[in-house]
Amino acid sequence: MNDDTIELLKECNSGCKCATNSMEQVESYIHDETFKNLITEYNQKHTAIGDKCHALLNDADRDEKDPGAMAKIFSKLSTDIKLAINDDTSKIADIMVDGCNMGIKSISKILNQCKNASSESIRLAKELISTEQAFMDNLLIYL
Repeated sequence: MNDDTIELLKECNSGCKCATNSMEQVESYIHDETFKNLITEYNQKHTAIGDKCHALLNDADRDEKDPGAMAKIFSKLSTDIKLAINDDTSKIADIMVDGCNMGIKSISKILNQCKNASSESIRLAKELISTEQAFMDNLLIYL
Protein backbone atom coordinates (compact mmCIF):
# COMPACT_ATOMS: atom_id res chain seq x y z
CA MET A 1 0.00 0.00 0.00
CA ASN A 2 1.56 3.28 -1.10
CA ASP A 3 1.81 6.49 0.95
CA ASP A 4 -0.99 8.27 -0.95
CA THR A 5 -3.37 5.41 -0.25
CA ILE A 6 -2.49 5.38 3.44
CA GLU A 7 -2.84 9.15 3.75
CA LEU A 8 -6.21 9.15 1.98
CA LEU A 9 -7.57 6.29 4.09
CA LYS A 10 -6.38 7.96 7.30
CA GLU A 11 -8.06 11.25 6.39
CA CYS A 12 -11.30 9.54 5.42
CA ASN A 13 -11.31 7.54 8.63
CA SER A 14 -10.59 10.65 10.69
CA GLY A 15 -13.34 12.55 8.87
CA CYS A 16 -15.83 9.78 9.60
CA LYS A 17 -14.88 9.89 13.28
CA CYS A 18 -15.38 13.66 13.39
CA ALA A 19 -18.78 13.28 11.76
CA THR A 20 -19.97 10.50 14.05
CA ASN A 21 -18.68 12.33 17.13
CA SER A 22 -20.65 15.43 16.10
CA MET A 23 -23.81 13.49 15.38
CA GLU A 24 -23.62 11.65 18.68
CA GLN A 25 -22.99 14.93 20.48
CA VAL A 26 -26.17 16.59 19.18
CA GLU A 27 -28.36 13.53 19.55
CA SER A 28 -29.55 14.39 23.07
CA TYR A 29 -30.72 17.83 21.86
CA ILE A 30 -32.95 16.46 19.10
CA HIS A 31 -36.69 16.44 19.79
CA ASP A 32 -38.04 15.80 16.27
CA GLU A 33 -38.23 12.04 15.59
CA THR A 34 -37.84 12.36 11.81
CA PHE A 35 -34.78 14.54 12.25
CA LYS A 36 -33.35 12.11 14.81
CA ASN A 37 -33.83 9.25 12.33
CA LEU A 38 -31.97 11.24 9.67
CA ILE A 39 -29.04 11.82 12.02
CA THR A 40 -29.02 8.12 12.97
CA GLU A 41 -29.09 7.04 9.32
CA TYR A 42 -26.10 9.19 8.39
CA ASN A 43 -24.24 8.27 11.55
CA GLN A 44 -24.51 4.63 10.45
CA LYS A 45 -23.36 5.48 6.92
CA HIS A 46 -20.31 7.34 8.26
CA THR A 47 -19.54 4.48 10.64
CA ALA A 48 -19.66 1.98 7.77
CA ILE A 49 -17.27 4.02 5.62
CA GLY A 50 -14.96 4.56 8.58
CA ASP A 51 -14.99 0.83 9.32
CA LYS A 52 -13.96 0.06 5.73
CA CYS A 53 -11.08 2.54 5.97
CA HIS A 54 -10.06 1.13 9.34
CA ALA A 55 -10.06 -2.44 7.99
CA LEU A 56 -7.88 -1.49 5.01
CA LEU A 57 -5.43 0.30 7.28
CA ASN A 58 -5.34 -2.71 9.61
CA ASP A 59 -4.69 -5.02 6.65
CA ALA A 60 -1.69 -2.86 5.78
CA ASP A 61 -0.59 -2.85 9.44
CA ARG A 62 -1.06 0.93 9.62
CA ASP A 63 -2.54 2.97 12.43
CA GLU A 64 -5.64 5.00 11.86
CA LYS A 65 -5.68 8.74 12.40
CA ASP A 66 -7.78 10.18 15.19
CA PRO A 67 -9.07 13.74 15.00
CA GLY A 68 -6.79 16.13 16.87
CA ALA A 69 -7.49 16.42 20.60
CA MET A 70 -7.72 20.21 20.53
CA ALA A 71 -10.05 20.15 17.53
CA LYS A 72 -12.32 17.66 19.32
CA ILE A 73 -12.40 19.76 22.49
CA PHE A 74 -13.09 22.98 20.58
CA SER A 75 -15.81 21.33 18.52
CA LYS A 76 -17.52 19.89 21.59
CA LEU A 77 -17.36 23.14 23.53
CA SER A 78 -18.58 25.32 20.67
CA THR A 79 -21.43 22.92 19.87
CA ASP A 80 -22.48 22.69 23.53
CA ILE A 81 -22.43 26.47 23.89
CA LYS A 82 -24.41 27.02 20.67
CA LEU A 83 -27.01 24.45 21.66
CA ALA A 84 -27.26 25.72 25.25
CA ILE A 85 -28.37 29.04 23.81
CA ASN A 86 -30.58 27.62 21.07
CA ASP A 87 -31.22 23.88 20.71
CA ASP A 88 -33.95 23.95 18.11
CA THR A 89 -33.83 21.69 15.07
CA SER A 90 -32.74 24.46 12.71
CA LYS A 91 -29.68 25.27 14.86
CA ILE A 92 -28.67 21.61 14.99
CA ALA A 93 -29.14 21.33 11.22
CA ASP A 94 -27.03 24.46 10.76
CA ILE A 95 -24.19 22.94 12.80
CA MET A 96 -24.42 19.69 10.84
CA VAL A 97 -24.43 21.52 7.47
CA ASP A 98 -21.25 23.36 8.51
CA GLY A 99 -19.70 19.98 9.36
CA CYS A 100 -20.69 18.56 5.99
CA ASN A 101 -19.10 21.51 4.22
CA MET A 102 -15.88 21.05 6.18
CA GLY A 103 -15.88 17.32 5.45
CA ILE A 104 -16.45 17.77 1.72
CA LYS A 105 -13.68 20.36 1.50
CA SER A 106 -11.12 18.44 3.54
CA ILE A 107 -11.68 15.09 1.81
CA SER A 108 -11.77 16.71 -1.65
CA LYS A 109 -8.49 18.47 -0.91
CA ILE A 110 -6.70 15.32 0.23
CA LEU A 111 -8.22 13.35 -2.66
CA ASN A 112 -6.75 15.88 -5.10
CA GLN A 113 -3.35 15.68 -3.39
CA CYS A 114 -3.14 11.88 -3.30
CA LYS A 115 -2.87 11.27 -7.04
CA ASN A 116 -1.32 7.81 -6.62
CA ALA A 117 -3.84 6.43 -4.14
CA SER A 118 -5.39 3.05 -4.83
CA SER A 119 -8.69 2.87 -6.69
CA GLU A 120 -10.34 1.39 -3.61
CA SER A 121 -9.26 4.28 -1.36
CA ILE A 122 -10.35 6.79 -4.01
CA ARG A 123 -13.72 5.06 -4.22
CA LEU A 124 -14.12 5.30 -0.41
CA ALA A 125 -13.17 9.00 -0.44
CA LYS A 126 -15.71 9.68 -3.17
CA GLU A 127 -18.31 7.67 -1.27
CA LEU A 128 -17.64 9.79 1.81
CA ILE A 129 -17.93 13.03 -0.19
CA SER A 130 -21.17 11.79 -1.74
CA THR A 131 -22.52 10.81 1.69
CA GLU A 132 -21.65 14.24 3.10
CA GLN A 133 -23.36 15.94 0.14
CA ALA A 134 -26.49 13.82 0.48
CA PHE A 135 -26.59 14.43 4.23
CA MET A 136 -26.27 18.17 3.68
CA ASP A 137 -29.02 18.11 1.03
CA ASN A 138 -31.32 16.32 3.50
CA LEU A 139 -30.46 18.79 6.27
CA LEU A 140 -31.32 21.88 4.23
CA ILE A 141 -35.07 21.45 4.76
CA TYR A 142 -34.51 21.87 8.50
CA LEU A 143 -32.76 25.25 8.25
